[in-house]
Amino acid sequence: MRTSVKKLVTAVSTSVALMGAGHAAAEIQIGIAGPMTGPVAQYGDMQFSGARMAIEQINANGGVMGEELVAVEYDDVCDPKQAVTVANSLVNDGVRFVIGHLCSSSTQPASDIYEDEGILMVTPASTSPEITERGYELVFRTIGLDSMQGPVAARYIASQSPERVAIVHDKQQYGEGIATAVRDTLKDAGVEIAMFEGITAGDKDFSSLVTKLKQADVDYVYYGGYHPELGLILRQADSAGLDARFMGPEGVGNKDINTIAGEAAEGLLVTLPPAFDQKAENQALVKAFEDKGEDPSGPFVLTSYTAVQLVAEGIEAAGSTDPFDVAAALREGTFQTPIGTVEYDQAGDMKSFEFVVYEWHSDGSKTPVN
Repeated sequence: MRTSVKKLVTAVSTSVALMGAGHAAAEIQIGIAGPMTGPVAQYGDMQFSGARMAIEQINANGGVMGEELVAVEYDDVCDPKQAVTVANSLVNDGVRFVIGHLCSSSTQPASDIYEDEGILMVTPASTSPEITERGYELVFRTIGLDSMQGPVAARYIASQSPERVAIVHDKQQYGEGIATAVRDTLKDAGVEIAMFEGITAGDKDFSSLVTKLKQADVDYVYYGGYHPELGLILRQADSAGLDARFMGPEGVGNKDINTIAGEAAEGLLVTLPPAFDQKAENQALVKAFEDKGEDPSGPFVLTSYTAVQLVAEGIEAAGSTDPFDVAAALREGTFQTPIGTVEYDQAGDMKSFEFVVYEWHSDGSKTPVN
């Protein structure tokens, strides 16, 4: 288990400035916890980019109740053990609001600590239903659940009248969870599941898996997990002549999959949140990202921006920086955000959230197909 945490403290106004450990009295610390390093750091880049922009813009408009937001950033490497270390560091640092974590397997153990210690958490990316099934008061998210996303993928696959479907996952909370949701919906639709099998995250050689897929004579393969493994599976399946359509969740919808899979990424199906960066009402915000040389199109950029916005508006609505008061305000309120109107149920989940099926292309672009 790691014993140290990479932490960056930033005060964000019109620019990001590195600060020392001390904080002025009129500040509200916002912890941002996610992967700065590791195999899915690209998703962490989206999270930090969106959260930083929200803090910068809120501060430029006078802050929250006259106080400046201060970002305190932590690297959890998308690793559950490191996430616990990060959560304990946040407690020790006196942070009371957290944007994160990103991976469900990190969010769940960290949220146990936050709930016990009275810290409000909004995850912009973790989709596992288990996170909010425990009845916690201080846990929220700005993304839909696997129980929403999985059926969207499964219904699309079923609509294509497949003969035999294989479902593969990375044995982790997120990947196996969404793969299970897809499997169950396909079974209900009468689709034959030829395989339901796990691989090990971090592996490089998937030749035995590809052989099994060919022997099973599948025409669709659904993968639950992240892009580093699927990119390799796609490339190796293409080299082996496997004639099957692949599909995955938002965890594979990253342009880096093209670097790994090359031309084999063409035609991959991906479920993602809607393209919030294409909404007319978000164009001024999109320009603000582009002016900084940042890409606002990633699936977790504007969900992260929204997470910060909701914390800020929750504080304003509550007239308090007490996390329990803010949590109550979030459940009671209706908020207009870059990802649309947000209303929460008692579990801390949004009452509605849409996932869209896209066809991925070898140049990293995507086209909606549903």
